[in-house]
Amino acid sequence: MRRTAVRPPAESAPPPASQDEASDPVPQPAATEQVSAGQSLRTEFEFELPRGYVDESGTVHRTGSMRLATAKDELIPLRDMRVQENPAYLSVVLLGRVITRLGTLPLVHDGVVENMFASDLAFLQDFYRQVNAEGHTRAGVTCPHCEQAFEVELGGSRLGES
Repeated sequence: MRRTAVRPPAESAPPPASQDEASDPVPQPAATEQVSAGQSLRTEFEFELPRGYVDESGTVHRTGSMRLATAKDELIPLRDMRVQENPAYLSVVLLGRVITRLGTLPLVHDGVVENMFASDLAFLQDFYRQVNAEGHTRAGVTCPHCEQAFEVELGGSRLGES
């Protein structure tokens, strides 16, 4: 059973958007949000790509940030025709929604992600799992032969599968 912290009501929440969910802009949460006195929830995480994304002008972009994914982030791509035709495309669309910054690019979207080197895509898929799992899918185990303690990953093997 997973427990969640009780959050105080927002002081002035904006009214809900009336746009179609498929065209909703990706929500951009603050880097941290107050959970309770003295505690904060980290919602954005910095990364550095192994190779870097090369834009049309030849500029290499390596540093960026990724925000925590929401349930909506994982559900909306499932309605995308590219994902329905090729489920492997899920990670490209999903990463395009949660990467908030990459180098000096003005906007990061799935078109940027699909033009990354394979090693950078693999890095971002792994980083996504680490950021969104928060260790909940790891278990401490002990080797029956040498009695050495270590952790194993129990989570899903594909992006969006936790």
